[in-house]
Amino acid sequence: MIRPARVIFKGELSFGSPSIGAIARKIVAMAGPLSYHITNVERWVSFLEGMERMKGTCALSAAALCFVLVAGCDGTRGSRDSSKTSVDASSREGAKMWLPFNEGMALAAKEKKHVVIDFYTTWCRWCKVMDRETFANPEVKKYLAENFVAIQIDAESTKGKVRYKGEDLTPVSLARKFGVKSFPSLAYLDRDGELVRVVPGFFPAKTFLPFLRYMHKECYRQQMTFEEFMKNRGECDSTAAI
Repeated sequence: MIRPARVIFKGELSFGSPSIGAIARKIVAMAGPLSYHITNVERWVSFLEGMERMKGTCALSAAALCFVLVAGCDGTRGSRDSSKTSVDASSREGAKMWLPFNEGMALAAKEKKHVVIDFYTTWCRWCKVMDRETFANPEVKKYLAENFVAIQIDAESTKGKVRYKGEDLTPVSLARKFGVKSFPSLAYLDRDGELVRVVPGFFPAKTFLPFLRYMHKECYRQQMTFEEFMKNRGECDSTAAI
């Protein structure tokens, strides 16, 4: 099965052959403005098949491009078990802050906290990188523990049931209900358990932490974008940067 790939470059690409450059630009455009993921790799399978007919420098350039595109997902997850809807607490550092969906939602309702849900898959390399480099960051862990209820879900699991808004769903059905299409994807819920937004892609700690603050302060309710929030020095008040 062909896995979704992560585009790890942006902007114009230049190859020896104009036709390869044109193909590259089309592939980058397919990834959308964030250039995080290509979710429908089948759309460029014909390009891969055409590589066999290429020769010389052109073929080498095409092969190098394909390697970059598929490098994002290496087919392994390491500590995460696809048979579970949440992470095994004994499998990785800091896992105690992540709860199963039903338990986490019950706790959030009791404590009136925001919820962040990490939708992952067992084969997603960048999910694993986010575990290691972002979620393990001490400041991120502290802020999550104090202000959010953190939940992790294997978005491809069909085992077990989670309950959301009166519906009993499998994890994969919940992912579809939330519109999750690439991994990792982080869903943010407000204090009433309502879905605010789903943000796809890898976040380094230096970006993820201020985004958590933006969501916790509910600046989105003032129609403020995250970019505006950052310009306002992390405040919802539009006069804060003056």
